[in-house]
Formats: sequence, structure tokens, C-alpha cells
Amino acid sequence: MTKELIRRWLNGWTAARSLPEAEPVEPAGDGLRSKCDQPGREVEVFALRADEQPESLVRLAAAVAAARRTTWLTVPTLRPSTVEAVVAAAGLELVHRSEWFMTIDLTEHPQHKPAAPYKREIRTEGPVTVVSLHGPSGDVAARGAIAVVGADAIADRIETDPAHRRRGLGRALMSALADAAVAQGARTGLLIASEEGQRLYSSLGWHHEADVVIARGPVAP
Repeated sequence: MTKELIRRWLNGWTAARSLPEAEPVEPAGDGLRSKCDQPGREVEVFALRADEQPESLVRLAAAVAAARRTTWLTVPTLRPSTVEAVVAAAGLELVHRSEWFMTIDLTEHPQHKPAAPYKREIRTEGPVTVVSLHGPSGDVAARGAIAVVGADAIADRIETDPAHRRRGLGRALMSALADAAVAQGARTGLLIASEEGQRLYSSLGWHHEADVVIARGPVAP
């Protein structure tokens, strides 16, 4: 897991969510900071070298704990137990401990189409493509986005309505997103998978690169 891969994912994630470009965390440059401006998640910090330089994670965790705005800390790592111990010692609250950083060669992504009566809607605006799968009554059964930055495509907010699950919609959605990204020149797919989504992405050929531990500091008054 390299700093460059994390930076590439973050560039696409901020584009997918229309967030400002991330800035280095000073003074040591241990991570990158992005303004999210969401309730309970105003700022998010992404660790760049938690495994290579453990002291950098200690500094980041302390900074997040002392932040005036409610700040989350996202840590891609091959040593999740060690990361959990560090963030706990800093007084941070674990939010997610079982997410995965995953990649794929998009040109090899398997193809699946939604079965009838589901219909597909694709909208592209700038670097971001949003795919929606609609049920027979016109309701949105599944939806996801993918942002293309150079040769990378970052998938984000992949969701299937509980009433429409186990019908292959997740596979059809990811296929449509991959096709759209390749058409725009992307080759490498990047995403952070929730525990719930890992089985889907693994079945489609996405590769586990690292675990992702997410914690947050005290909620700002």
C-alpha cells in the first residue's frame, strides 16, 4: 500500500463528492486533510504512511483528538490491530474497523446487465458518472457514482435498496460504472469497500490491497 495509491484514491473521492482538493497535514506531512462539512464529520484526515512510519500515525491521532472541528481519521493499513490500539490510546472512537481498500484493472471487469423489469439510467457531468437502476414502478433500486481522474476511476456511494437486493443489481451497477469509466479513458478502479460490499467486489475481481480503519475525534460542541 503506497502513499501514491492513497493520494490517487483521494483525488477521485473528493471529485466524486464535489469536495475541495485535499491539503497536506502540517508540519510533518503525515496525511492529507479534506473538508467534508457534514454534520458530525466536518473534516476528514487520511493517513499516508501509518505502516511505514508508525510515529506519523501517533501524531495524526493526537491532532485529530485535539481538533476544534469534528474530525475523522481514515487509515489504510496492513496492520489494523496496531492502528486500532494507536487511535484508542489517543482517545478516538472507532467508527469502522473492517473496511477494505480495493483495486481492479477496469478493462477486465466482468459484464452484467440488469434483468427485466429493471432499467438503467446513466448521467455524466464533468468527471463524475452516476448510474441508477430503476424498478418497475420507477423507484431507484440501486445507485452509485464513479469519478474519473486521469487513468483512475474511483467508485463511491454504491447502494442497493434493501427491497431489491439479491437480484444481481449490484453486479449490474458496477458493470455499468466500469464501462462508463473505461469509455472516459480510465484503466484502474479504486474504492474503499464497506464490510457489506466486500463479497460483491471480490466476486467481480476487485483485489484487497489493505484494510481501512476509520475513527473520529470528539464531537464538536
